[in-house]
Amino acid sequence: MATTQKPKVVVIGGGTGLPVILRGLKKQPIDLTAIVTVADDGGSSGKIREQMDVLPPGDIRNVMVALSNTDPRMEALMQYRFKVEGDLSGHVIGNLILTALSQLNDSYVDAIEVLGKAMRIRGKVIPATDRPLILNAVMEDGSLVQGESAIPMQGQPIDRVFITPADVKALPAAIEAIHDADLIVLGPGSLYTSILPSLLVQDLQDAIFESKAYKVYICNILTQVGETDFFTDADHAQVILNHVGRPIIDAMMINTADVPRHLMFPDDVMQVEQNFEKDHELNINVIAGDLLSTEGGLVRHAADKVTNTLLQILMNLKEKE
Repeated sequence: MATTQKPKVVVIGGGTGLPVILRGLKKQPIDLTAIVTVADDGGSSGKIREQMDVLPPGDIRNVMVALSNTDPRMEALMQYRFKVEGDLSGHVIGNLILTALSQLNDSYVDAIEVLGKAMRIRGKVIPATDRPLILNAVMEDGSLVQGESAIPMQGQPIDRVFITPADVKALPAAIEAIHDADLIVLGPGSLYTSILPSLLVQDLQDAIFESKAYKVYICNILTQVGETDFFTDADHAQVILNHVGRPIIDAMMINTADVPRHLMFPDDVMQVEQNFEKDHELNINVIAGDLLSTEGGLVRHAADKVTNTLLQILMNLKEKE
């Protein structure tokens, strides 16, 4: 990490967890890139994807809103969901704008750049690939389930997931960002449906493995029904290792603050427990501490706490140069 350059941080994931920490990171003196999963097939994104065969815009929109520095009314507009009868029901305006821009420009990447300028986003937003992915799961009983939104609804453990098309290529800008990174952050987000889809893009996975960057996985605070029931932190890491077949995590950030039971919903959700012995067996450095936010009665990672921890990691890396 050159002393005259800002440290380069790449965050990979999707869902609701990624935007939370991006809101903290965008305020820091870093070169920030978000690589966003494109396997979503539910809700407004799913309808648009099915009708137009384009990248699902939802996760990309949420990341762009998180990184924006525009009038709050613009953010509210981008997140507005129609509550009407008919074809517009459930659609989010930001999804429609992104899709329209993708039709008016040469590519989806160009659409993101155009909208990013209008929203004054801080950092770069890159889809993991320029083709919409289908996420498939083999369940514990051997049955095959197709579609990201359907997988957690099966009521049984997931054996493994895979993407189609299997030979899809990552966007060159994503590969370049990973190769140049000082720090790569995976998550937070749904393990099987937000984190793994991008890691299963082979050349993107290769780039992460080959990168000299320090790689940190932010473990979820709570288990997720239909995905990570009864999982410990080490179970998360083991699933990633099983899917990629090689170690790509140097450290794992784990929340140790107790979550109030009344904030855990639904009732069978649990706080993710630590298995430090297994973490050690997996050769993963554990970074444990209070990362919890319960603002508004919601259990989330606290953007400021996660950001401060990541900045400390960057400082430690710089000191070792």
